[in-house]
Formats: sequence, C-alpha cells, structure tokens
Amino acid sequence: MTVLFGLDRLLQDPALRRPLAGRRVALLAHPASLTRDLTHSLDALGALPDLNLTAAFGPQHGLRGDKQDNMVESPDYRDPRLGIPVFSLYGETRRPTPAMMDTFDVLLVDLQDLGCRIYTFITTLRYVLEAAAAHGKSVWVLDRPNPVGRPVEGNLLVPGWESFVGAAPLPMRHGLTMGELARWFIATLNLDVDCQVVTMTGWRPEAGPGYGWPQGERTWINPSPNAPNLWMARAYPGTVMLEGTTLSEGRGTTRPLELFGAPDLDARALLGEMTALAPAWLQGCVLRDCWFEPTFHKHVGQLCHGVQIHTEDPAHYHHAAFRPWRLQALAFKALRRLQPDYPLWRDFPYEYERDRLAIDLINGGPLLRQWVDDPQAQPGDLERAVAPDEAAWAQARRPFLLY
Repeated sequence: MTVLFGLDRLLQDPALRRPLAGRRVALLAHPASLTRDLTHSLDALGALPDLNLTAAFGPQHGLRGDKQDNMVESPDYRDPRLGIPVFSLYGETRRPTPAMMDTFDVLLVDLQDLGCRIYTFITTLRYVLEAAAAHGKSVWVLDRPNPVGRPVEGNLLVPGWESFVGAAPLPMRHGLTMGELARWFIATLNLDVDCQVVTMTGWRPEAGPGYGWPQGERTWINPSPNAPNLWMARAYPGTVMLEGTTLSEGRGTTRPLELFGAPDLDARALLGEMTALAPAWLQGCVLRDCWFEPTFHKHVGQLCHGVQIHTEDPAHYHHAAFRPWRLQALAFKALRRLQPDYPLWRDFPYEYERDRLAIDLINGGPLLRQWVDDPQAQPGDLERAVAPDEAAWAQARRPFLLY
C-alpha cells in the first residue's frame, strides 16, 4: 500500500481542507517538509486557491534550511515568493510571541522528526501547542513517519531536567510520530487546545526494510543539515550523546552521527573492550574501526581514529536487536576503563544552558554520566536502572498510538 503523509492527503483532498475555509492559516515547516514530488509544503500550500496562507514559522536550522551548523540562530524575514512573514522559533525567541500568534487562526505543523527526544522539533511542537492553548488558536499536525519506528530505549527525562533538548519525560527513543506526540503533550500537560492530526495512510512502522521509513517509496531529505540518511537516524539516539563529549560525532565529514572518534583514540582497543563488557549491546549492526578527518567542528583538520556504526545492509541490521543508546553508553564506559583520566565530558554552553553539563542535559539527568564514571558500575546496573522506565513508557504511550 502506498504511504501518504499528512501533507499529501491535505493537498489531495479538498474535503479535508474545507474546515480551513475563511480562516487565516500559518505553516510551521523545515527543509524536509516536502510533498511526494519534492515540492516544499510552503509552496504547495501557497498555491492552493482555497487556502489563505498568512504566515510561516521555521524551527532550528530554519524554514528552508538556512543554517548548517548546530546551535546557530535564524532571523525573521519575509518570504520573497509569497510575501508573508516567516518567523524564527530558534532565535531571539523560541516560543511564539503574541504578535506572531495574531497572524493566524490555524497553524499547520509539518515537521519530519527523527524519533529521538533530543531533536528540538519536539520541543517546538510543545511550545506551539501551549501557545495555541493560551491564545485560542487551532493546530493541525500533518503527520509524518517516525523513521526509526516503534522501539523504546533510554531513561525517562527526570523532572527538573527539562530543556530545549528535553521537552518532557520521554525516553531517548520514544517511538511516536509527531501527531502522536501532540496527542500525548495535550493529555499530559492538560492543554485545552483544538488540535487535529491529519494522519498518514499506509504507514507500517514494523515493516522492513525501512522499519519506520518507507524505504524505496519516499526520498530522504535532511530534516536538519547533519541528518543525511536513514542510517544516521538509526544511530542518532546514541550518537547524539557525543555532542556532550570531546569525541567527534563526525560533524565535518560525509557521515555525521554515524561515527565517532578522536586523534588520541585507539578504536580497535575500544571495540575489544566494548565486546568484552557487554556483547549483547552491540547486536543488530556492524561496527567498523575507521579513520576520518573533520573539515569543521571538533578536531578539525586532525586525523581521528574511530568507529562507524553500520545499519545499511538488511543482512546485518536487525531492528529489534539494535540499541544505539546502549551501544554509545558502552563506548563511553569502555573508554573510561581503558583510560580512566580521559577528558571525556565537554563543559561548554549547550542550547542556552550554562550551569549543567551537556551530557546530563542530553540524557535528561545525570544517570548515564554517573554510571560511566563509577569504576564499580557494570552494564547490568545501567540495564536495571533504565529497563523499568522503558517498560513504563511502552505502556504509557499506548493510548496515543494512531497506527
């Protein structure tokens, strides 16, 4: 069955759009907000004669992808083609202001997510839902796949550890679509907001070879600059933790967030230690030691020895067995055992946070860092700490599943 995303259905079916007649409509989108024929949603919706598009919003990296690197703000501007204001929700403000909210009656949210708690589009979704509730506006989520499917992994964010990379008590791999997340936010935050989800048709998150992404049916477009393919999305719930470390996550290479390393790393020794410590955490993929030289970002211009996580080959990738969060945690633990004094944790301002370590913000609490740094802690200790959270989330999300 052909997969139709929410945007495609809205464009194809005038009956779906009928409730929008006579109302001012805004769009929240990014570079991957495309139709099946690769037209940007702003252009496709702007061309509809029965839709009054009055404003647009861009999240981190911008509406059309105007910022390459991480944590770079985008300005407001006027769209040259449609002549409507485009407001940045990753700049001077990250929540829509009253003036922004005054420009529309209904906000269409068309954001391709990666299925990982730290991906900031989730936080932006929460913020616009809260603003819509406060201002009496409607939100329509044009649903898209969770490209990494339904698996759950990682501890729940600890209350008090909320940030722009931690919107709510979700695990690192939450297994929901943006439409399902909207339903969960509304229920858990007790929001009084008119929200509709324009669902997909034909999406089967457990079907191979994509297991969440309709591989072979839809073109992959980077939802953010360093998300170039499905393989990155699969590894990302683990490799994103590298942003809180001194190790390169492969930014400045052609395979960002699929590999990691540093000039002073012995990757073969690291892989040996990881295998000795917790071989079960390395299943579902192939790990290969490699050399790379970043052209920007950490260790720029230096030859790094590292590890690449391969999930491309269907013969090697096993969806249920692959656990990237545990895999990356194990790499940190193995490095700590091999070099106890390695300066692993990076202390720098991260997503506007200056008082808490980035690794803790990324993980929604200090649990993982403390486990890595404790010489006595074993893989079983981390397993026992997070397994109850994972089981609880798998149950808690069930009422919000749409597919």
